[in-house]
Amino acid sequence: MDDRGYLTTEHRNPRSRRLDRLSVAEAFDLINNEDATIARAVTAARVDICRAIELVVAAFRADGRLIYVGAGTSGRLGVLDAAECPPTFLSDPKSVQGIIAGGPDALTRSIEGAEDRPEAGEAAMDDKALGPNDVVFAIATGGTTPFVHGALRRAKQCGAKTVFLACVPKDQVTDDADVSIRVVTGPEVVTGSTRMKAGTATKMVLNMVSTIAMVQVGKVYQNLMVDMNTRANAKLVDRGTRMIQTITGVDRDDARALLESAGGRVKTALVMHSRKIDRPAAEALLEDADGHVGRIIDSADVIG
Repeated sequence: MDDRGYLTTEHRNPRSRRLDRLSVAEAFDLINNEDATIARAVTAARVDICRAIELVVAAFRADGRLIYVGAGTSGRLGVLDAAECPPTFLSDPKSVQGIIAGGPDALTRSIEGAEDRPEAGEAAMDDKALGPNDVVFAIATGGTTPFVHGALRRAKQCGAKTVFLACVPKDQVTDDADVSIRVVTGPEVVTGSTRMKAGTATKMVLNMVSTIAMVQVGKVYQNLMVDMNTRANAKLVDRGTRMIQTITGVDRDDARALLESAGGRVKTALVMHSRKIDRPAAEALLEDADGHVGRIIDSADVIG
């Protein structure tokens, strides 16, 4: 068994050595102060995070996929980010996917041994029939997870683009991904518990990757998520109606009627209103604009 004590994620945090002696309020302050360092660690990895996002944008534009791979907390966060993309951006569920060591059962209960099998990571990639338009985003906060490294190796063999995210420096654990992101969050408050700072950093990075990539391919107008399924629930009908009101200036009843005539699609409704055209014509314009509604309505002489 390898000694992993050299990893920064396994080091004892000198600031939390009296954790078991602290009051609730003191423990809160300690953890909160440690969490305040996470954004700086993410900022330090800015260049590589942006490179990874550019790979994902290129994949989406080529009808490729973003596939997260991880174990434990890392795997759950990848699956979570993938699951949140369709309701947020009306993306095809196949375009962003998450794979966790141990399969779906590992989402709700720990299956610790699953992460030790590199061949299982390889098999998971084979199941995805990877190609050159895909991006495999491997996540291992401590950097050493065999399942993840097995997946990463197979992904490269299949010609997919690869990204590796870890919370330890490269001189502690190497990788051969196309882009290596290192968000060095340091020792955890509870030694080795990477569900804490490292997990929070991972969530931040994945949010940035999927969100910015979706914005780049036209899923957002200004700062409004105009590409969503307003048929899903009442909350989204309300949100879509208010978006139309905000952008067009029409009253709520007219905005609701416009949304209905657009088949529940906010982007289609905005184009119909700005260009004074029917739904099929609006949908054709959106297709020509690769889904970027701003390219259409911002070029119109009058929106309201």
